[in-house]
Amino acid sequence: MSKVYHLYRGGVPAKKPEEGKDSMEVKEEVKKEETQEQYPESREELIELLKKKEAEAKEYKDLMLRYAAEVENLKKSFKREKEEYFKYALETFMKELLPFVDNLERALEAARQSNDVKAIVEGIELTLKGLLQTLEKFGLKQFEVAIGEAFSPEFHEALAVEESEKHPEGTVVRTFQKGYTLHERVIRPALVAVAKKPAEKKTPEEAGEVKENS
Repeated sequence: MSKVYHLYRGGVPAKKPEEGKDSMEVKEEVKKEETQEQYPESREELIELLKKKEAEAKEYKDLMLRYAAEVENLKKSFKREKEEYFKYALETFMKELLPFVDNLERALEAARQSNDVKAIVEGIELTLKGLLQTLEKFGLKQFEVAIGEAFSPEFHEALAVEESEKHPEGTVVRTFQKGYTLHERVIRPALVAVAKKPAEKKTPEEAGEVKENS
């Protein structure tokens, strides 16, 4: 009867303790009987069990190889998608710029065929304004430097130093090129000229003394 018990979901039913035996002794006997039932009792059963285990091992090996192939295919797919993403990441941005290229080409054509300079200038100004607005949509902003603004290495690059009586030393007196930020990070500082104190003018007497000493 004990061989029929493991057909039930609950396994081998626990035996009732016999008189003179505690529950621990009964559990050990049940465990011993279950262990004995797991091993074949004859050579034929052992061979059959080995064949079964070999088949299971082959099945698991095939499954492992299939999973490994699927993982490799996923890696290749992710790599292709990543390459495609970086390759066409700027597609939307480029499409937004194309109308301004068209407008500039029209402006050049108009400049060749017309003498109305004012209309051409107005058209170019509108094109530039629209271009800057489009760039702002993608986080690129142009910033101007106010004359008299204190020089900041983060936003400014000194291209020249000029003497100035109107502006304090270390302030911006001229802008050669505007700066740009991308998502609040400076990607090109503005090129500026920085003020310095004018050299002190010498009086004629002081100039004469210098000549005599020389």
